[in-house]
Amino acid sequence: MDARYHPAVADTLVDGATAALEKGGARFVRISVPGVLELPTAIAIAAQSGKPFDGYVALGCVLADSRIAGTLYEETVRALMQLGSTGLPIGNGIVLAADEGAALDQAQTMDIGGDAARASISLVTLAQRLGTP
Repeated sequence: MDARYHPAVADTLVDGATAALEKGGARFVRISVPGVLELPTAIAIAAQSGKPFDGYVALGCVLADSRIAGTLYEETVRALMQLGSTGLPIGNGIVLAADEGAALDQAQTMDIGGDAARASISLVTLAQRLGTP
């Protein structure tokens, strides 16, 4: 799932995640939401649906150019961690950067989207190995 508030960064994150998911042999569906705060809710909705996914990848960007940026980032990460603690395999690919250029640089050079996808695959594999639903 990706937050579309900063589309250039989101697309870069998705490109990295897509490459990692394809390399890992995972089937996936891209679901977009408006911003990072909607990511945990969208994952919760998908997990409670009649067609839940094996794992989830949360991708988005928060720019630290406003007073509330830290809160947006922290609350999103907190909510993702809370969902993860219930057993949902979630790869976290939320970028916090000073500006869009720095966010793009992080997304590309650090492959944050790919790392988030690999984390999700790893958690799905762990859950399958341990026999948890």
